[in-house]
Amino acid sequence: MKEIKQFIKNFFNRAGSYVFSATISARLLSFFASWIALKLIPNKELGIVIYAFQIISFIIPIAGFGLHQGLIRYAALLKSTEEKNNLFIYTFKKGILVSLVLVAIIISVSFIIDFEVKETRFYLILLSSAIITHYIFELIKIQFRLHKNNKLYSFSELTYNILLVILVCILSYYFQELGYALAIIIAPIITTLIFINKLKINWNKYTKLSLIDFSFWRYGFFASLSNVTSQLLIAIDFILIGNILNMESVTAFKYVSIIPVSLLFLSQVVIITDFVDFTEKINDKAYIKKYIKNYIQLFTIISLGCVLFIYLFGSKILSFFDPEYIKYNSSMLVLTIGISGVLMLRGIFGNLLSSIGKAHINFVITSIAVVLNVLLNNQLIPIYGIFGAATTSAILMWFTGILTLLFFCYFFRKTTSSDN
Repeated sequence: MKEIKQFIKNFFNRAGSYVFSATISARLLSFFASWIALKLIPNKELGIVIYAFQIISFIIPIAGFGLHQGLIRYAALLKSTEEKNNLFIYTFKKGILVSLVLVAIIISVSFIIDFEVKETRFYLILLSSAIITHYIFELIKIQFRLHKNNKLYSFSELTYNILLVILVCILSYYFQELGYALAIIIAPIITTLIFINKLKINWNKYTKLSLIDFSFWRYGFFASLSNVTSQLLIAIDFILIGNILNMESVTAFKYVSIIPVSLLFLSQVVIITDFVDFTEKINDKAYIKKYIKNYIQLFTIISLGCVLFIYLFGSKILSFFDPEYIKYNSSMLVLTIGISGVLMLRGIFGNLLSSIGKAHINFVITSIAVVLNVLLNNQLIPIYGIFGAATTSAILMWFTGILTLLFFCYFFRKTTSSDN
């Protein structure tokens, strides 16, 4: 218990309290924005936008071909501020160009696909612009983290979510589902304009770094593909529910999963605060082993608390959205049990794999999970409906968590042996 207390103290010393406060506020605000949308927009129309954005959501991590992933890992290993800023400028300019190519591809492909609901194509094209806006905003947040300015990172995250709530409220009221889609696109643009000058970047003073080579692009590409497949694991549930059941079920699953998925912020807060720090010390074996031990102990306790909370209050939470959703209480509980696997295992070991330069392993693991997701969902959703989708997700969350643990232990031990 003493070590856990020290772990938490170190977290707060790195301005983790700001990250925690901003993240939990952001989740509550996101929750509120979703509730507003549900009240202002009919279920079917809202389901169409959610369906389209789920497709875009799993592409967003590959924006810029993952250059932002390369930035957070490689810049953490750089010593000077000037070098970090040079790498930021490179990923900013090149990333936007690549993102524009991705948007063009999505628009072209959308005209080839025959959507069952014709409005889906329009929202897929419209929301594709979010790939660029979210990429730029993500770069700004990463740069704050690299300079260990977690306070500004937190303020930017909080500002974005406040703007999202305001825009969802106003635009959904006047323009229904179109307004909801526009709010998703516009919120990161406004936030970027507010915070970009706080980076204090001299855009004219740029020198290409020697580390920018094929391996840099390769790392970022596979790290982003890993995030894409992770997003795809969630998106597949919505896509298959929409195809096998109906759009009303898509909306229902959105609100059944919103609380369990939001619990992931607990692990994300720690990783956001500590990633740069443990990447800098990745070769300090004693430090990494101690960090892992304290992390797992802490999140075992947290996970048990989350499962108990949903078990006791799940029905009341669902009734807040719609009394009809109470029947999905068991699905919410199963999802929460699955989320525990991410909190305890995949959250830490997936990021440690990235820290040691093995981002492609995360991609392999999540790719296997995607295939299994499709196979299991096609079997379980027709029989058990939303509960089948929740069960599939829970199984795969633990499956991927255990695999990341095993792979990291293998590579970590191999690296330790080679050092000796």
